[in-house]
This record gives sequence, C-alpha cells and structure tokens, in this order.
Amino acid sequence: MSTPDRARRGRPRGEVRLTIALWLAIVATMVPLLRVVHSGGWLPGAAVLAAVLLAVGFALRRARRVPAIAVTLVEIVVWVAAVTAVFLPSAALLRVIPTAETLRAGTDLVRDAGQQILEGVAPLAATAALGFVIVAALGLLTIALDHVVLTARMPLLAAVALVIVWLIPAIAVPAGVDVVAFVVLAAAILYLIRAETRTRETTAARAGGVTAVAVTIGVVAIVGAVIGGPALPPPTASAGGSGVAASIDPSLDLGDDLRQPSDVAVLTFRSDAPQLPNLRVATLSLFDGDVWQPDRPRSVELTDAGLDPVTAGDGIRIAEYHTNVDVTQLSSAYLPVPYPAVTVTGLEGGWRAVPYSRTLLTGQSNAQGQRYEVVSQAPQPTLEQIRAASARLDDTAVDVTAVPADTPAVVGDTARTVTAGAETDYDRLVALQSWFRGPEFTYSLDTPVVEGFDGAGVEAVAAFLDRKEGYCVHFAGAFTLMARTLGMPSRIVVGFLPGEFTGDTVDGQRVAEVTTGQLHAWPEVYFEGVGWVAFEPTKSLGTPTRFASSTDPAGASGDDVTAPSTAPTASATPTTAPTERPDAGGDASAVTARGIDLRPLAGIVLAVLVIGAAPGLAGAARRRVQRRRGGSAGAWRAVQDTAIDLGVSVPSSESPRALGARLVARHGAPAAEMSRLIAAIERASYAPPGGAGDAGSMDAEASRATPFDDAAQIRRAMVAAVGARERVRAIVLPRSLVIRPGSAFADRDALA
Repeated sequence: MSTPDRARRGRPRGEVRLTIALWLAIVATMVPLLRVVHSGGWLPGAAVLAAVLLAVGFALRRARRVPAIAVTLVEIVVWVAAVTAVFLPSAALLRVIPTAETLRAGTDLVRDAGQQILEGVAPLAATAALGFVIVAALGLLTIALDHVVLTARMPLLAAVALVIVWLIPAIAVPAGVDVVAFVVLAAAILYLIRAETRTRETTAARAGGVTAVAVTIGVVAIVGAVIGGPALPPPTASAGGSGVAASIDPSLDLGDDLRQPSDVAVLTFRSDAPQLPNLRVATLSLFDGDVWQPDRPRSVELTDAGLDPVTAGDGIRIAEYHTNVDVTQLSSAYLPVPYPAVTVTGLEGGWRAVPYSRTLLTGQSNAQGQRYEVVSQAPQPTLEQIRAASARLDDTAVDVTAVPADTPAVVGDTARTVTAGAETDYDRLVALQSWFRGPEFTYSLDTPVVEGFDGAGVEAVAAFLDRKEGYCVHFAGAFTLMARTLGMPSRIVVGFLPGEFTGDTVDGQRVAEVTTGQLHAWPEVYFEGVGWVAFEPTKSLGTPTRFASSTDPAGASGDDVTAPSTAPTASATPTTAPTERPDAGGDASAVTARGIDLRPLAGIVLAVLVIGAAPGLAGAARRRVQRRRGGSAGAWRAVQDTAIDLGVSVPSSESPRALGARLVARHGAPAAEMSRLIAAIERASYAPPGGAGDAGSMDAEASRATPFDDAAQIRRAMVAAVGARERVRAIVLPRSLVIRPGSAFADRDALA
C-alpha cells in the first residue's frame, strides 16, 4: 500500500462533511433569535465566527499529532482574539490581546445587555452589547460542540444542546410555532447525525441505500410534525391546577388561539369594582401598515411604592378599586392587570412596570402560579366632562396618531361618513362604536380566514369594512385606524375579557374564571384631562363605553381618591349598565351559523397517508440508489432484501449459492438470472486482486449494470409468485427496512 493510501486509510472519513453539517446546525439555532433581537451585525458575525472556529479545529485535527485538548485550547485562543478584535479593540493590546481593561469593558457590555433584556420588550434593538453577548456565547457553543461531535463523536448529545438553545427564544417570547425555523433545525440536525454515521459506514453499507432511507424517514418525520402538530388538541387544565400552561403572544395574532376547539382556564380573579374589568397585558401603538407592534418604552423596577398615582383634570372624580388575581395556567412574561394600576403586591420574582401603558413584565420570572393584588385608580368623568374634553395628545414619545401612507381611502371616508352628525370627539367615537356593534356587522372567526383578510394591515381593514364580518382583531384594528384618520390619538390593547362567574365568593366578592377563549383586543383613545379611554367596538363582546350624566342619580362606586391635576395619566372607566358577558351575545344578529371546519381532519388524513406511504417510498428510494451505485454486492443485497420483504428467511450461515438455489426452487426466482448474479458475486468475492473479478477492472466497471438487471428481474418474478395480500405487504411495508440479512430476525424459516 502506498504512503498516500495509508494516510487516507488512517484519517477519519467524512470530516469535511461532518464539519459543514455542524456549522449548518449551529446557524439553524440562530433563526429563532430574530424574534428576540432585530437582525444586525451579530447574525453574520456569529455565523462567520462559528465557521472560523470549526475550520481551525478541522485543520488541527488533520495534522493527526495534535491532541484533542490542544485543539480546544487553540480554538479558545482564537475565540478570545476574534471577540476582542471585533468588540473591544480599543481596550486591548495590539487590538487583539485582552488586558484587565478589556475584561472590565466586557463586563460592562454584559451588564448593559442584561439591562436591555430586562427592561426592553422583544424584539430588542441590535445594540453592541447584545451583539457581544450573542456572538461570544455562540462562539463558546461552537467550541463545545466541535469537541462533542468531531472529537467525541456524540452527535445526539450535540443535538440535545442545539434544541435547548433553539428553544430559549421561544420560551423568552411566547408565540406561535415558527414552522420555517423548526424545519431548518430539524433538517440540520438530521443531516448532522447522518454525516457522523457515514464516517463509520463501510462501502457495502453505503451501497445499501442508507442515506436514501434516512432522508425519506427524516422528511416524513418533519412533514408529519408540521402537518399533524397543529391538528392536535390544545392542552387542558385540570381542576387541581395541573396540566400544561397556556401562553399569550402580545400581538394581534390571536386568531389561531381563539379558533382552538377547547379553552384552557388561565386565571381566576375578583374585584370590588362595579363591574369586572378587562385585564391587559400589552399595548400596541406603532403601525407600519401591515403589523401593529407591541410598545417598547422604558420600564422601571416594580417596588413597594408602585407606579405613580393617577391624576386627572379639575373636577373629575378618581375612584380606587382592588382586584385580586390568581394565575393558574398561564406561562407568560406579561402579567394580566386591570387598568390603570398604581400598586401591585404579592408578586414573586423580579417584575418591572411600564409607566406608559401601566403594564407589568418580567425577564426573570413568570406569570404562572402568581397570586397578587392590584390597586387601580380610574378617572370617572361625567358625560358632560368627557364631551368637553378633546381627543388630543401633544407630548408623547410614542407616535399614536400616524396613519400609514398606503391606507385605502375607504377607511377615512367611512370614518367621516359614520361620524358626520357628531359634534364632539367623544360623540364621534361613540358613533363609530355603535356602528360596529350595529346590525350591519357580524362577529365571525372564520370569514376572515376563508376570504383571505385575517390580519390587521390596512388592506385587511379595508376588506373587513367591505365584508363586515370578523373578530376582535378586525374590529379593534379598524376602529383605531379610523380614529387616527379623524386626528385622534389611539392605540390597541391586548388582554383578556372578564370571563364568567364561577359561583364562588371570597370576602363577599364574586369570583370569575378567565379562559383562553377570552383573549381579546380593544382600542383606546386619549382625552385631555381624562387619559386613555377604552372603547368596545367588537360586536357581541364586552360592554360598550358610555358615561353617565351629572344629573344621573346612580351612586358613585369605589373609594374617592380624587386629586385634580392638569397632567392626566390614566384611563377613564365608564359607568354602564350591568356587564354584558362575552358569551351572552349582543343580539340575535350576532349569532352566525358556522360550517364544519374540515381542515384539522384533512391534515390528519394527509399526515396518515404520508406516513403510511413512507416505508414503501423508502424501499423504492433505496433500490434506486443501489442501482445507481452499481456493483454485484449491491445487487445481491437487493435480492436478499426482496426475500426478506416476502417473508423468506435469509440466515447468515447460508452461502449465496445455497440461498439462490432455495429461492429458485421454492419462491419463483428465475434460474438463469439467479445463476448469473451468483457467479458475479462469487467472482467479486473470491477473485484475486487485478483479476476478472476485481471491482476495479475495466470489465467489471463496464458490466456493473448487469447484476442489477438480474436482481430486478428476480424481484419481479418472486413478487409475482406470491398472493395478492403478501405482494401488497412487500411493496407497502418492506420488512427489509428494519431487518438486515443475516440478523436474528432474518434467520428464521418464515418471517412473520
């Protein structure tokens, strides 16, 4: 054997493929980070650093004399130099060698990144501090996985680590499943595992079509998960509080949650307010014409002092209410609270308050299992006071009046038409609210999906105004945009409706239970001297906003904490008739007949068909790969697989000639083709190197297709010789996918 041959023989096979596969898997874990941090230089930086580190490890291992620990140490040195040169060059010696100053600067970046994560709301801006943390962390992950996969050869352990890293953004920012990110990760991990197993395969095993089988099974698994996953029923919570917690996405993507076939009870609460309040989790003010973005203003640490007290204009009463909430099945970084909250007590973990929206969020804890009391102070203007107030907000860091340039004219025209007879801003908004809740509109979760306008963009609003059927997302989005076309500052709130009374009472207060079916969105408009006022345009849900006249004899509720001021910060709570429950329906016209949704059933049927056809497709794919690679050994393996598929035993003690004779005598194999194939496999197995049977000879190369022609003819004859039932079973469910020739399962007189 020549020196180059010995070098190739001693070097592990497939190192290049395995290194590339690991890099692709690492890059795949970065995709979900885009829901946490906006795209920026960190994304290509992390990908390039991972490639450099893996290339360094590959080059050192090629040297063959570098121990594994030295490879890892060199990679760490490269990582330190690269991170220092990119993020901390001014604090380093020669811009790459870290010093004590470099360590202090790096610590500051980590602290700044932690503060941004704690105070901000995803997706965060791609700052230098966040980029430093992400790139450095992914670099360390690359070094660890390089050792695990390339040195220790444990790809499954690496896959577990990759999945955990991939899940972190999904846990931090609860949202729907990112199908693209899931498919990319699944494909990358399967390719990584396959690349590693190929380094340990013999040539004969590769001729068996293992790759084709692996690809087929992988595709079936991914397709089955993507198609079958959404069709599975949602988790349910037991009365004892166990089970899988629901989550909430602080956006207007509520349709899929509301269309779930069953609800999950997420919390219970009680209040001394005259009617149970909505519970908010987030506000959305920025609108680009396609998507309403959750607000990301500054947050402050929630202390015992709570948020600032509510203020209102002269003469406007402020009432104080107490609400007790018990979260049972809600896993969320956002806390459901009534508005406007001034004090929240009883929370566990680190929570922060957003003064702009008076909402609470956490980067260290979770809403699950929290029991807390919220003190809220709500302005109570009279009808005369709210009519005298203007819907105007001059000083704000968030643009709540912008109307996208591509907004269809029908939105503004309709708003002006509906409000033509109103004299005040409040009357105009009530006119809009009454129009949406009137007989022209219908509440429907299905129509927007069927007719293709299930969204909150300007085109979806125009389609909704034309079709006049939709759910809270469409009512709230249309109302808010129409209010802005009238020059009024407005935003959207995401949270929960009050739910239903359970029949229990605590301290004389009735307890209500809120489920995922009460997920809701509603608009708010800002009034000078009053604050943010909620409206309820959604047909048949919630309670429409109305304010009582000063001459109304109805008594005021709540503790009076009025402290007049000209700098209002709160939202008004209207005094209304008894609460209209979400399930009661506004009127008969709100009840719509719905057809049976066959999509989940169709998805399950399709998944069953795909999975059922997978074994047969895998067997056919393997035979095609075997034929393309050629060789008498592969052709003989195809004959053995055919025998196993038909239930014929293939023991390891039986020679090819003996097995061939048995297949001809008992199972319909053609004698001539079997004789040629046996002769070919015996020449390939026993002929001396360079002789007629050498696989490297020109004659063998020229006749490589002949054994497979014989193998194909043998398969056709043997399949035709069995009954219809066994024939279908051999084609649809080939046993050879899981039974190897010569194995214990194949060494039987007749396979079951």
